[in-house]
Formats: sequence, structure tokens, C-alpha cells
Amino acid sequence: MTETNLQMAEEIPALDVRPIPRSIRHATVIGALSAIRPGRSLDLVAPHDPQPLLRQVEGLEPGVWSVEYLVEGPEARTLRLTRAA
Repeated sequence: MTETNLQMAEEIPALDVRPIPRSIRHATVIGALSAIRPGRSLDLVAPHDPQPLLRQVEGLEPGVWSVEYLVEGPEARTLRLTRAA
């Protein structure tokens, strides 16, 4: 089974940061992303467009993460962050 097929066969973890206190949200997401292996993804659910967080992640690991917006609703946004293979 190829890496792509393997990820499709496995569930992509989701992290909903809405109940997490704002003071530790970025640290929580960065910690979760550190556990994602190359070629794998994490779905992030946020109460707003997390551009400051995405800039921070890019600053820590330039060019490592691709971002796809899955849901851009008024209540929350869901983004898929995928670590480069």
C-alpha cells in the first residue's frame, strides 16, 4: 500500500481548538503538528480564520505545511494541514 493510500485508509486526526483557552491555543496546535509524520495531515477546527497561527507555523517550519480550507462557515473553519512528504 502506498503512503497516500495508507493515509486515506487511516483516519485523519482533528483538533478542535474552540474549547481551548486562547492563551494556549497556538502552543497546543504547534504541539499537535509536531506529532504529524511526513505526508500526513491534521484537520484543525478554529472559530475564525487562523492566519496568525499559520504565519507562526510557517515561521517555525518554512515550506513544510500545505493548508487546505475544508469548511469556511460562520461558526467555525476547518483546515487540513498536511506535512510535506
